[in-house]
Amino acid sequence: MAKLTVLNTTVSLYSHKEEDYISLTDMARYRDAKRVNYIIQNWLRNRNTLEFVGLWEQLNNPDFKGIEFDAFRKQAGLNSFSLTPRLWIEKTAAVGLVSKSGRYGGTYAHKDIAFEFASWLSVEFKLYLIKEFQRLKDEEYRQLGWDIKPNLVKINYRIHTDAIKAHLVPGAITPARASRVYAMEADVLNVALFGQTATEWRKENSGKNGNVRDHATAAQLVCLSNLENLNALFIKEGVPQSERLTRLNAIAIHQMTLLSSDPGIKQLESAEEVKK
Repeated sequence: MAKLTVLNTTVSLYSHKEEDYISLTDMARYRDAKRVNYIIQNWLRNRNTLEFVGLWEQLNNPDFKGIEFDAFRKQAGLNSFSLTPRLWIEKTAAVGLVSKSGRYGGTYAHKDIAFEFASWLSVEFKLYLIKEFQRLKDEEYRQLGWDIKPNLVKINYRIHTDAIKAHLVPGAITPARASRVYAMEADVLNVALFGQTATEWRKENSGKNGNVRDHATAAQLVCLSNLENLNALFIKEGVPQSERLTRLNAIAIHQMTLLSSDPGIKQLESAEEVKK
C-alpha cells in the first residue's frame, strides 16, 4: 500500500478496481487526530458534499440508487441529520467511498472525492496532497518506462514462436536446425524494423553489450511487439517470407512515424534517459 506525506501527515493510498483511492481517515488526522470519524461524518452530511458525491456517482456508477440519494439530499442541512460513510455505501450502492476494516482500515475515497474532502479540510492541505499524489504517479510512470524495455516484446513472443513452430518447422529435425528457423524469422522482424539482421548489428556494434533489441527505443519496442503479432498471422496465412518482409517493413515505417510523435511514448523515452 502506497503512502504519501502531506504536511507531516501520512496518507495511505490503495488501488481499488484499477482506480486510486485515498484514505480520508488519514487526511482527517490533519485536522484532529482524536475525532477523525466525526470529521468525516460532518463533511458527508453537508449539502454541498452530498451534491458533489451524488453527482460523481451518477456519472461513474450505473448501479447508484438515485432514489435513496434523493432521500438523503432532502434531509441535508437539518440539525438532526447525520450520515456515515458505511450507511451511504449500503443505502445507495456507492462506489466512490470504501469502508475498510483491519490493519489498514478506515474510509477511503476515489481521488476525485478525496481532493474535494481535502479542500474542505484546508486549501493548503489540498494543494500539497495533489502535489505529492502527482509526484507518486510520475514516479510510477518512470518505473513503467524502465521496466518496459525488457518486458514489452515478451508479451507477444509466445504467439510468434508458436506460429513458427506450427507452420514453418517440420517434424523430426534436430533442435539446432529448428533454432535456425526461429532465428531466421527473428531476423525478418529485425530487418523490417531496424534495417539489419542481428549478426549485422553485432558487427557494427562490437563494443556494446546485448543485441539490437536490447538497445531499441520504447517506440521501436511497441512497434516490434505489433510486428510479432502480424508476422504470426501472416505465417498462419501462408504468406511467403519475402512478401511478409515487405509488408512488415511498410507497417513498421507507418507505425514508427506515428509512435515517434506520441506524447506517451516520449515520456517513456524521457524516463529511459533519466535512468541512463
